[in-house]
Amino acid sequence: MAYVITDECVACGTCAEACPAEAISEGDGKYVIDADACLDCGTCEGECPTGAIVAGE
Repeated sequence: MAYVITDECVACGTCAEACPAEAISEGDGKYVIDADACLDCGTCEGECPTGAIVAGE
């Protein structure tokens, strides 16, 4: 299951830079993850300074 970015996101862009699949892009006020492109690797979760990225259901 793809990861998701919660409202805790401060739009710093760290996750997008770290994503090996380039599945993260800037959305409206926060970054979003393209579930179809997400590799489920968890790299973004470990890089997020605010803990705004969690495993999806």
